[in-house]
Amino acid sequence: MIKILKYTEYLYLAVAIASIYKIITLWGVAQQETYIFIFFAVISIAMFLFRRNYRRKFEKRKQDNQN
Repeated sequence: MIKILKYTEYLYLAVAIASIYKIITLWGVAQQETYIFIFFAVISIAMFLFRRNYRRKFEKRKQDNQN
């Protein structure tokens, strides 16, 4: 279960990196699409941080229950 949570948090990070790449490539060309990718990047980074925090709490709770 923990490995799945770790993979999903890095999936959000990959989406953020891909969105930042698209932001850089579209910056002067298509302004409307750039705003969409900025939104995706911000949400993906926020979800990465949220998932990482949630996974750490879950691991700590599991470790405390074992002791």
